[in-house]
Amino acid sequence: MNKLRIDVWSDIACPWCYVGKRRLEAALARFPHRDSVEVVWRAFELDSAAPRVRDPAVSYSERLSRKYGTSAAQAEAMLRRMTDVAAADGLQFRFDRIRPGNTFDAHRVLHLAHELHVQDAVKERFLRAYMTEGESIGEPEVLVRLAAEAGLPAEQVRELLAGDRYSRQVRADEEQARSLNISGVPFFVIAGRYGLSGAQPSETILEALTQAWAETMELAPAPIAEGASCGPDGCA
Repeated sequence: MNKLRIDVWSDIACPWCYVGKRRLEAALARFPHRDSVEVVWRAFELDSAAPRVRDPAVSYSERLSRKYGTSAAQAEAMLRRMTDVAAADGLQFRFDRIRPGNTFDAHRVLHLAHELHVQDAVKERFLRAYMTEGESIGEPEVLVRLAAEAGLPAEQVRELLAGDRYSRQVRADEEQARSLNISGVPFFVIAGRYGLSGAQPSETILEALTQAWAETMELAPAPIAEGASCGPDGCA
């Protein structure tokens, strides 16, 4: 029997993407056809021009304040709200530990992980490392260690990072996102034609899964539901 495929465009440096992953998992746990679902994580860079490692002297809240033109107190309040939302989904966000950096290489590693059937585990490890543990996700040796912890052979990851393997695939993911007018993540595409934008409640995701399962052979497109997401200009 064919799998019901869910393609998810997301970034590692994206709080709402981690929340969206948890809500997708909650929806799948209640979906009666879970064993017939395939989830594929697709690349999306919120800041493709980011340096491999940003200046650690500039805090996450300070960067947020500069981006939105808010006061430091307003930026801190935004982070507290996002932390509370994450906690409700069982996640611990530590914005005081985050070390932002370029995520292109992390997406390349995720393509290898997909090929070796451990993509979800590697995606989870990268997100937790970034959002909770303060790991520098742009540094090659950090990626090697984290990927190995999630089941990838360390030497294969190290070899990948020394070259340009999977670079074309990452760019292809991003080009497809542009063709689908995806400007914020997470963005879920179910069965190739049902769209969910943002970290939707698990109930909404479950409804979409149920609809896709029942109507996957029909041609009528479904509307895109909007939810909280992160874009190049920040998280909303």
